[in-house]
Amino acid sequence: MSAHPTNAPLPPDGEGPPAPAEGEGLRRSLGFRDLVVYGLLFIAPMAPVGVFGTLDAKSHGAVALVYIIATIAMAFTAFSYAQMVKVVPQAGSVFAYARVGLGNGPGFIAGWMAMLDYLLIPAVAYLFSGIAMHELVPSVSRWVWTAIAVVLTTALNLWGVRPAARVGFAVLALEIVVLLVFVVAAVVVLARDGAERGWLSPLTGDGTQGAFALSAVVGAVSVAVLSYLGFDAIASFAEEVTGGSAKVARAVLFCLVLTGVLFVAQTYLVALMTPTSSSELAANPGDQGSAFYTAVDWAVGDWLHDLVAVSKAIGAAFAALAGQAAAGRLLFAMGRDRRLPRALSKTESGTPRIALLCAAVVTLVAAVWAARRDDGMDHLVSVVDIGALTAFFLLHASVVGWFAVRRRGGEVSWWRHILVPVLGAAIVVAVIVEASGSAQVVGAIWLGVGLVVLVAQGVRRGAA
Repeated sequence: MSAHPTNAPLPPDGEGPPAPAEGEGLRRSLGFRDLVVYGLLFIAPMAPVGVFGTLDAKSHGAVALVYIIATIAMAFTAFSYAQMVKVVPQAGSVFAYARVGLGNGPGFIAGWMAMLDYLLIPAVAYLFSGIAMHELVPSVSRWVWTAIAVVLTTALNLWGVRPAARVGFAVLALEIVVLLVFVVAAVVVLARDGAERGWLSPLTGDGTQGAFALSAVVGAVSVAVLSYLGFDAIASFAEEVTGGSAKVARAVLFCLVLTGVLFVAQTYLVALMTPTSSSELAANPGDQGSAFYTAVDWAVGDWLHDLVAVSKAIGAAFAALAGQAAAGRLLFAMGRDRRLPRALSKTESGTPRIALLCAAVVTLVAAVWAARRDDGMDHLVSVVDIGALTAFFLLHASVVGWFAVRRRGGEVSWWRHILVPVLGAAIVVAVIVEASGSAQVVGAIWLGVGLVVLVAQGVRRGAA
């Protein structure tokens, strides 16, 4: 099967993608459920566990409202993905979209910036898994657990996208069951003992840091948005889906809405159970990371704490599996387009194994390095978001470029092709501005390196 659909549009400069050689095609074997599994695995249904305390402190207790606004904010990006995946139903996601909507140069930069995110987010997830397993089995170093998680999930990815999706579905089912157990236990405790805070406080604030402040909520949204990074990975599997690109678009939107509901529900419940006020969390930053577990211990008991910890250990490893698979597809697509070494575009039995192995090596080095340092998590987390956010900005620009500027998508819709992407781009810029200084510096350096590579490629092609 050809890796490039016959109706795939050409880049703006008229230079089409090179014809795929033998062994460069991906196998179509994924359905809607498989896409949703990959999306939910990457995001993780209980992603708020680690950032609940931080968001509660920043928002003055209005943590559920934070996730409602964050879901709406990310909906603009999801909608732009849904527009472009129908235009370019290829692997590579935002790299492919920016290439046809803005040009080969911006396309490369979009892929280059997304690569920073796709290669390092799995490293963070692997590190989470290693830390959780070390807590359960302290006799084994966390870097060893981290390396074991990388090796096992890489083996699954090399086996093939369909087998990995099957195993991922079982892990996702486990995570959903644990989440349901938490919800039921929380409802029972709240019905029996009442709430520690006001019933509307997760939406209006707990009042311990003064009156409701919208600025505080918006500041927390810039952190909460990071919980959603990964839903876009679904678009990376566009060439491996049966039934057309419309299925990918539906899966992207469905995953965002579903995770938004799950995030709002669990943060609302845990906020009602937490014995610590938002002002106390703000005054004691060291307590923020464990605030979710503290609330569970206080209201329910240690048994649920341990159950959530085990679920997070396994779930984090498989979130990394989905991220590694998406990173492999991105490297594959950029290799096929001659923007990275051609060897990355080779496939075996429809699986881009060379690209997957390269992604795995980078992730393994980053994750083990971080696992051996006390400040490793801080270093990784500070840089993973900036690449994705820059790529999101170019995604929105691609929608405007393709539909409104080049007018290659038929009749222009002012709200779908102009208003939504412009608002989405504005939200992304606001989040980038709120990002940490170290993340902005690393993002700028990575962008600078990408520009140098782009110029060097242009010089080499001109000389040829």
